[in-house]
Amino acid sequence: MSTENEGTAVPPAPSAPPVPVESPAASPQPPAPEAGAPLPPPPSTPPHTPDRQEPPAYGAPAPQAPAPQASAPHSPGPRDPGPYGQSSPADASWPPPPPATPSYAAGGAGAGAAGGVGGAGGGSGWDTTYQQPAPKPGGRRGGLVAAVLVAALVAGGLGGGIGYTLARNDDSGSTTVSAADTGASQVKRDPNSIAGVAARALPSTVTIEAESSNGQGGTGTGFVFDKQGHIVTNNHVVADAVDGGKLTATFPNGRKYDAEIVGHAQGYDVAVIKLKNPPSDLKPLTLGDSDKVAVGDETIAIGAPFGLSNTVTTGIISAKNRPVASSDSSGDSKASYMSALQTDASINPGNSGGPLLDARGAVIGINSAIQSTGGGLGSSGQSGSIGLGFAIPINQAKYVAQQLIKTGKPVYAKIGASVSLEDSTHGAKITDQGVSGSAAVESGGPADKAGLKPGDVITKLDDRVIDSGPTLIGEIWTHKPGDKVSITYERGGKEHTTEVTLGSRVGDSG
Repeated sequence: MSTENEGTAVPPAPSAPPVPVESPAASPQPPAPEAGAPLPPPPSTPPHTPDRQEPPAYGAPAPQAPAPQASAPHSPGPRDPGPYGQSSPADASWPPPPPATPSYAAGGAGAGAAGGVGGAGGGSGWDTTYQQPAPKPGGRRGGLVAAVLVAALVAGGLGGGIGYTLARNDDSGSTTVSAADTGASQVKRDPNSIAGVAARALPSTVTIEAESSNGQGGTGTGFVFDKQGHIVTNNHVVADAVDGGKLTATFPNGRKYDAEIVGHAQGYDVAVIKLKNPPSDLKPLTLGDSDKVAVGDETIAIGAPFGLSNTVTTGIISAKNRPVASSDSSGDSKASYMSALQTDASINPGNSGGPLLDARGAVIGINSAIQSTGGGLGSSGQSGSIGLGFAIPINQAKYVAQQLIKTGKPVYAKIGASVSLEDSTHGAKITDQGVSGSAAVESGGPADKAGLKPGDVITKLDDRVIDSGPTLIGEIWTHKPGDKVSITYERGGKEHTTEVTLGSRVGDSG
């Protein structure tokens, strides 16, 4: 799922329509003709087309309002409108190389989704040399914000000017009552309404700015995990600051804190940072149960799309257990895997790492990726929300975050077998050979103990249908090491079922 940083040009502010000029005094009426006298012919009226100011094309310069002429009345014109190959074996000791996958959803630095299975991978990817991506253009987000602010100010001034003119020309003697006089400004909103949930959750979200030692970076989101100052976000949000970079977290009230990375998990796309000198009044967000959400449940997303901090959007759970593999679209990027919650709440670059809330305000996921419009899941074209967003289920993210806080390293579940990453609808096939000529099934590993062999095609994990290697990866990583799972597989045209006790691997490198 790809989320490229794309800014939309803001159309220019509308120009003020001409102020109406009072109609000239009525001409005196001619005397009525005498009785019986022939009626004079009616005066001829030359055709007249009043001046009309056409609205400007979107994005075109706004036309100037014509100055009213003193010699004739002028009718005002209409008001201008305002402004996502080949088969590749997977390593039993570490995750697979990234398939052709979309990029992450962090503003500026890139964006994306997470998840994966121990024992899948191969080829290039996880152990390739890192190459710095091209520097990101600076000032784009600031320019967008500035344009929005200017447009808002101009439109506000225009509205005030029109209001004054109409009031000045109103001599009907009518009396109006302002909203403030009726007490309408003191609106009492239901605590369980979207506005109520947002009011409670916003103070516990932060806008994260990550900057590498060479000055490049981006913007993402995070939320308060505990009172000790730990903030949960996406790995790709903080990736630029991993090696000697700089991190800051800004709350909606403007308080800004320096932060440090506690731990990060590339495969899960989860990271934990900690505020330096955190305040004493931190309020952690309540964590929900992502296993209990249902398709159709309301969702609320909070983030900083395109740098616009503290943005709230709404939608529903569109699907569950959606297999998603993503990366930042760079050639050497390592893929992340997840069995995602899909939502149609608007999510854009900069929303990454932010909370996906349920209707009660409990966190049910971490917003991580969106589908791109250009060229499918692997597209590198810039894009915004098209209503296909994906979040890491909070039950998985909570476990990962707790491990990162405890040890600083992620712990992954694994089956100890290499699987093909080729797109397929028939299942996840155990390859004939692992990475660099290693055994496809790890000797003494979970899959070996369960009787799995090269060539077996795994079609189900518990009650989940497995249609490909990446789907198997995402599903295994929703479990913890030591969990027992039922695996259904095909061998020689016959279906078999076996029980596997998942093993573990610590860290992002084997």
